[in-house]
Amino acid sequence: MKFEPAVFEVKGLSYRRDHQTILENLSLIVYKGEYCAIIGPNGGGKTTFIRLLLGLEHAAIGQIRLFGVDQKKFQNWDKIGYVPQRAMQIDTGFPATVLEVVKMGRVAKRAFFSRENENDRVAVEEAMEKMDVSHLRHKLIGELSGGQRQRVMIARALSSRPEVLILDEPNTGVDQISQQRFYALLKELNSKDRLTIIFITHDIGVIADDIGRLFTINQTLLTCNDPKEALSCSEMSKLYGIEAHLLHNHHHH
Repeated sequence: MKFEPAVFEVKGLSYRRDHQTILENLSLIVYKGEYCAIIGPNGGGKTTFIRLLLGLEHAAIGQIRLFGVDQKKFQNWDKIGYVPQRAMQIDTGFPATVLEVVKMGRVAKRAFFSRENENDRVAVEEAMEKMDVSHLRHKLIGELSGGQRQRVMIARALSSRPEVLILDEPNTGVDQISQQRFYALLKELNSKDRLTIIFITHDIGVIADDIGRLFTINQTLLTCNDPKEALSCSEMSKLYGIEAHLLHNHHHH
């Protein structure tokens, strides 16, 4: 078996903004095929961490490697599907159909003016299928429910056939049933397609059973390798106070 470098390897990452420390000496490794969650309070630096990882923010101290390559030299950005927090709050007046939105994920992969080819078409169909939105293809994005819109945004990220999917607070404004269905789809992407998934949230209650490892970011990093043990990470309880007991409201399959 050939050695595969870690998907992300971060060493000693620190970041300050306006004389304020946002992240302090953070190190973590995410391996191919993992399903992990990054949790932490709002304002604790989770999103900043991801933005640094993806080169959307700079001027940090420390080392970041993606797929074994130093981030400054890394080129294969299409290996990473990123669904930012704001993506879910897409302007509902936006006059695009589901199909058009999902296709946008492909445009990033090719010269803007080149015509779509068979590969593009197949990838778009596959992504819609996986996220169970094929039947909505001709609906306008504004006509969809929160849960449907959420799945469309993920399909858009999947259409470029990434190896890693990073989701930042994907559940904002999505009802319970849609959430559970959504988790089931993510689990399938992880187990069937071996897609590496990093899920960012501030709500410890939505951490699903399926997650393999839990990282907690509140300026510094606390790692709980087994999410079910997260409560006995005394740090976690300190961090969240009473909220931590929510962890046991796992959805039951």
